[in-house]
Amino acid sequence: MARVNLDGNPIPTMAICMIGGGGFIGSHICEMLMAETVHKAIVVDVSSDKINHLLDKSLPWSHRIEYHQMNIKNDSRLETLIKASDLTINLAAICTPADYNTRPLDTIYINFIDAIPVIKFCTENNKRLIHFSTCEVYGKTIGSFLPQEYRKDPEYYILKEDVSPCIFGPVDKQRWSYACAKQMTDRLIYAEHAENGLKFTIVRPFNWIGPRMDFIPGVDGPSDGVPRVLACFSNNLLRGEPLKLVDGGQSQRTFLYIKDAIEAVSLMIDNPERANGQIFNVGNPDNEVSVKELAEHMIRAYAKVSDVPTSSLQTQNVSSEDFYGKGYDDSDRRIPDMTNITKQLGWKPTTPLDKLLDVTLQYQHQTYSRAINKELSKPSN
Repeated sequence: MARVNLDGNPIPTMAICMIGGGGFIGSHICEMLMAETVHKAIVVDVSSDKINHLLDKSLPWSHRIEYHQMNIKNDSRLETLIKASDLTINLAAICTPADYNTRPLDTIYINFIDAIPVIKFCTENNKRLIHFSTCEVYGKTIGSFLPQEYRKDPEYYILKEDVSPCIFGPVDKQRWSYACAKQMTDRLIYAEHAENGLKFTIVRPFNWIGPRMDFIPGVDGPSDGVPRVLACFSNNLLRGEPLKLVDGGQSQRTFLYIKDAIEAVSLMIDNPERANGQIFNVGNPDNEVSVKELAEHMIRAYAKVSDVPTSSLQTQNVSSEDFYGKGYDDSDRRIPDMTNITKQLGWKPTTPLDKLLDVTLQYQHQTYSRAINKELSKPSN
């Protein structure tokens, strides 16, 4: 029986070019495409580590997924692959805060300059584009600038795609290079749509987390690397180290389970009439906690899956300058308004924070604990 979209129309089979499709989000999209659709995935990335389990030629979908090892910065094959596809999904990004200070040029080039030819090829070849932006384009909330007595009003914190201003810190706070580059890309896409008819959807993820997110330093990433908060805290837990709370962990975030997020992406893929020309916040406003509270939730979840007592798992306050270096700054809260995606696609998140952390920490423990324990058991020189 043919699959139908939200309007009851048959969904045509598509070839989907996924730039950066070998990463955390891309790997989960690929799994969904192979398991739930008949679409073809043309995956472009510098590494296939997170999708190797899908590339086995003996698997029933092997004819529907192909991998091209490629750096889009300097590879002429990119336009050919986009021309051969019905839809391009652009996931390529540097999106780890530790890199914004130490690699600001790469952050700007990869998140803006390198996206320009992708947008150009989609426009010139009349191809649809789903582009992954970030909730960081909103920057700081209005509430963070108000006197304390006004800060309890949620209207000052809820971020709306077509209303909320984008408020960044000064230029010497290079942490904002990522948000600024992503915002410029959003504006370029919208301009190509307005002037040249580009069919686009912009996705603004609000802290999607789950298995295969980032890396564990010294195991499947550089030993001196600093991944995002979930992987940082996971690394601390696996090693029995204190979870480091940057500036006390007071910043607040909402967290969305990757499986819920992929359901939203699937709806965007299969419902172009509803998704084209739209910017979608994709998050879970019910899962808001401070980073300190996230650490406490993760300690409890990890204790359950590892049989390590919670009393042995601690937190430690560190300054942002000590952890990230000079030039660090941050947003205070990120609460997505979900009106648009619910109206257009009927999507709502379903997984509560405790459940998504249980699943994720179970994966982290099963995947990494043996390698970490082997490393820790080596005699020191």
